[in-house]
Amino acid sequence: MKIFVTGGAGFIGSHITDKFIEAGHRVCVIDDLSTGKRSNISPKAKFYHLDIRDKRLNTAFSQERPDVLCHHAAQINVRKSVEDPIYDADINIFGTLHLLKLSVTHGIKKVIFASTGGAIYGEQDYFPADEKHPTRPISPYGVAKLSVEKYLYYYQQIYNLGYVILRYANVYGPRQDPHGEAGVVAIFTKPMLRGEAPIINGDGEQTRDFVYVMDVVDANLAALQFSENDTFNIGTGMETSVNQLFQEMKKLTKAKIEEKHGPEKKGEQKRSVIDPQKAKNVLGWSPKNSLNEGLKETIEYFKTE
Repeated sequence: MKIFVTGGAGFIGSHITDKFIEAGHRVCVIDDLSTGKRSNISPKAKFYHLDIRDKRLNTAFSQERPDVLCHHAAQINVRKSVEDPIYDADINIFGTLHLLKLSVTHGIKKVIFASTGGAIYGEQDYFPADEKHPTRPISPYGVAKLSVEKYLYYYQQIYNLGYVILRYANVYGPRQDPHGEAGVVAIFTKPMLRGEAPIINGDGEQTRDFVYVMDVVDANLAALQFSENDTFNIGTGMETSVNQLFQEMKKLTKAKIEEKHGPEKKGEQKRSVIDPQKAKNVLGWSPKNSLNEGLKETIEYFKTE
């Protein structure tokens, strides 16, 4: 089938593009290269250098007639969303609505949407959070992702546009941007390989659910084959503190450094971990890579990058 991957030059989207092509699908990448890299794009994919808000996308949809939209393009900086909620909403809500309108107009059968399993639940009532956990996002980024989930339900009910929502935990792996706000693994790796200590925010006891990018890719492949409309957590169900992550990465990089703590970031969640059991039961998906295995692959990538 033919698939449009928005954000296909980015960290997660480029890996998904590669795997879709490997599986025999035809892929068109839509990316404005604001954070993605042209070098990440498979030479076997057709590339449209466009913002998801660009009206010229109508021509791309009209010419290509894709079957599926795999939507990963987004403003992903949570702190930037707090500083400028209007900018965040313009990309993450209105940009997505533009894509959904085009999807209906041009007969797309299904949308796979990259949502968030951390920001969407907010401070959790129980651990790990399943898909029935209350959604109480405390950032405009989380609010925008939840809004799109509601819009997808609306478009399915009114226009019969199929959807699969994947709520990602903290994704890490090769090609992640080490200079951005998102991605503590990538941010830590570069200085540790130089023998320098990265800054740990606060006491470092905040926990996250770290899921390897290739497991996320497999979840998208499973979603592509799934014929119903549903929402799934894509994580490991295991909590890892930032201090634990630091110690694991210190061993793997052989860095002779000690923990270095900085000020706590305002509004940062203390604990975040999601339950992937539904994805296992319904999609037949579960993570294959342990944190140790994923970190090894990631560190090897940054050594040669």
